[in-house]
Amino acid sequence: MNLKDLVLKTRSYRRFEESHRIDTKTLESFINIARVSASGANRQPLKYVLYNTPEECERIFPYLAWAGYLTEWLGPEKGERPSGYIMILGDKTITEVFGIDHGIAAQTILLGATEAGLGGCMIASIKREEFRNDYELPDKYEILLIIALGKPIENVIIDEIEGDDVKYWRDGNRFHHVPKRKLKDIIIKL
Repeated sequence: MNLKDLVLKTRSYRRFEESHRIDTKTLESFINIARVSASGANRQPLKYVLYNTPEECERIFPYLAWAGYLTEWLGPEKGERPSGYIMILGDKTITEVFGIDHGIAAQTILLGATEAGLGGCMIASIKREEFRNDYELPDKYEILLIIALGKPIENVIIDEIEGDDVKYWRDGNRFHHVPKRKLKDIIIKL
């Protein structure tokens, strides 16, 4: 798959074939490509926690908020939930400023997932303090993102924005539509 096709297939998927399990080696392979990605000042302050058993995945799910624009949707139903998660933490003993390192790592992980026939979604809406307390997460770690992963079962369609409405939506067939700005609207001359 060429880079353009890989990027076009790497969407934010929120519904999965939950019975399709993701083994630890596969999750580790995604981390292995993320670890060699760019890092501000080459500090490499990110740490990762992997979850892939049905019990772990069920325990993580309530800490997450799904698809803020879909106000009537509380997230994937049982049977359509992720079968793996990668939590990205910032190690504050290395630096207090994580910049965009976790965004670079997360996109790299999702590109790797797409190449492996999987998909995922970066989630920043996390009940951080509840998670920290329940899991007894040491204070030296800042929760940056959780990536939900699985075998996607939804269709994601890229639409061109009409006007300024950037809100994604679902149609009657449960296809997920994601409006994107037109190229001519994002390249400017100064």
